[in-house]
Amino acid sequence: MKKKIMMPLLLLMVMIMGYFGLQAYSQAKQYEQSTQLLVVEKDFSKQTKYQAKAWLEKLSLGHYVNEKRLLRKEIIKAQELHRSEAKRYTFYVMVLLVAIMIVSFLMGWRLFTFFGGLTALLLLCLGLFTPLLTVTIHKALEYIGDVVLSFESKSLLGSVVKLWENGDTVVALVILLFSVLVPLIKTLSLMFVAVVMESRFAHSIVRFFKVIGKWSMLDVFVVAVLLVYLTGSGSQVSRAEVQVGLYFFLAYVIVSMLISLSADKMLKKVK
Repeated sequence: MKKKIMMPLLLLMVMIMGYFGLQAYSQAKQYEQSTQLLVVEKDFSKQTKYQAKAWLEKLSLGHYVNEKRLLRKEIIKAQELHRSEAKRYTFYVMVLLVAIMIVSFLMGWRLFTFFGGLTALLLLCLGLFTPLLTVTIHKALEYIGDVVLSFESKSLLGSVVKLWENGDTVVALVILLFSVLVPLIKTLSLMFVAVVMESRFAHSIVRFFKVIGKWSMLDVFVVAVLLVYLTGSGSQVSRAEVQVGLYFFLAYVIVSMLISLSADKMLKKVK
């Protein structure tokens, strides 16, 4: 009776978590777009015109208003708002994640494995599509100011695509396999194990992923993040900013390890 009451509650919590995750993704993308607008405003030609207008504004003693300054101010304001909102919704996701894991754990290994797998699947999708890093190359020029030479915002899947387009086919396929396909199959399989835990096939699935799990988790995650960073541009990268997608993927890695352990515990009880 208790489980019948708690399962709809857990499903509702997962749905709310998904909503907050989509909001975090949306805000992260809007932050990316506002940053790109600011980058366009700071290329060499526009920065030169901006500085000329800034000097004219000073010399006019307030009679001339540099509209570009006002535009940049609005873009920066929107940029900061989207960044703070993305972090806020990400925080909500993490709070709900902890709550779901605690409640499902109290209900037993089976529910913990299933709902942990459901949240892991959600976190994986968010981690794959949400920007992980933004990389900016800029240089301060005398009399002109800060000129942005290049800007890139990357998600994990976006980095795989870029590596493929640049001809790094093997690296792209390795990351795609171990950071996308294997985690996806593993999560779905463990959820399936929670449903059919009495069958021998369930034991085989857990044993298989125990063998390959160490190759699809933290070590490959670190390699993937480094590649996202290094494929930003050349050696002149001056600033790399972590985005919320990194937190989603890291949370997925932790939850995935926990449900692997719980699936093992769950199956030991039915031997």
